[in-house]
Amino acid sequence: MNDHLLFFAAMCAWAACLAGLSWYCLNIARQITYVTLADGRQQERRIPLLFRLLLPFAPNLDRLTTRPYFAHAQATANRQLIAAGYDGLLNGHELVALKILMPAIGGAFWLALLRVLATFLPNSELAMNLEWIFLLGLAFLYLYPLLWLKRALTFRHRSIMRDLPFVLDLLTLSVEAGMDFMSALQRNCERRKLDPLNEELIRMTREIQVGTPRRVALRNMAQRVDLPDLRSVAHALIQADELGVSIGAILRIQSEQMRSRRFSRAEKLANEAPVKMLGPLMLFIFPAVFIILLGPVLRQTLEHLF
Repeated sequence: MNDHLLFFAAMCAWAACLAGLSWYCLNIARQITYVTLADGRQQERRIPLLFRLLLPFAPNLDRLTTRPYFAHAQATANRQLIAAGYDGLLNGHELVALKILMPAIGGAFWLALLRVLATFLPNSELAMNLEWIFLLGLAFLYLYPLLWLKRALTFRHRSIMRDLPFVLDLLTLSVEAGMDFMSALQRNCERRKLDPLNEELIRMTREIQVGTPRRVALRNMAQRVDLPDLRSVAHALIQADELGVSIGAILRIQSEQMRSRRFSRAEKLANEAPVKMLGPLMLFIFPAVFIILLGPVLRQTLEHLF
């Protein structure tokens, strides 16, 4: 009788634990994360569910992640998070903590899942290579925050590079039509959709409006975004401001250079395509052709031999 009561109590405890964990996951999954732009508007930024589930536990690692050993990693993560558009939503301290929490907590669930699968499949390759699969999972969980950040940064930089020539053309036409640079920039920000480039331009214009010199605001934007194309445009505008050169001519030159760089990148990708296609060609297409052409011949040969 006591054994039955203990089993029933254990089942109730596990059920309550799973119910609480499910409620916590669903509550976190329904939350929407925002960043506040320079003009006060809020823009949605998606963070992986695993990050949102583990972020409440990040302060528990403050004594560890604030050591000098993690200072460089935190500074690099801060710079990349700002460039990726997650300023105010995530910081380098939290990302370093996630790199520790992901393999620590996620690794426990990963091990439990592998144990369950190995129990149901005792003679499979999974059961025989359980340790290696567990280590590979830990390595992936440790690297996942960095991979996610790199992907987000690449996506934002690609969007800015795609929109930059068009914005420069609009600014060139506005300046050559008689508008000053700041009025043209503000009108462009008001009438364009809220994309990554527009967010950075809005932030720069707000800095200028509160008293920051235009050269400093341009330099801050170049350092914040950390994109060579945008850095080139910012430095050209800074030099034009210092030397008194016509901004319209500088904008036109920069727009032509952006298109030339885009064409060069397209040519480079086109030249790399045949090399990148060799892998799938050797792995899939050649074996398929070999089987289709030589399969009947090999079958007849084997029939005659045996």
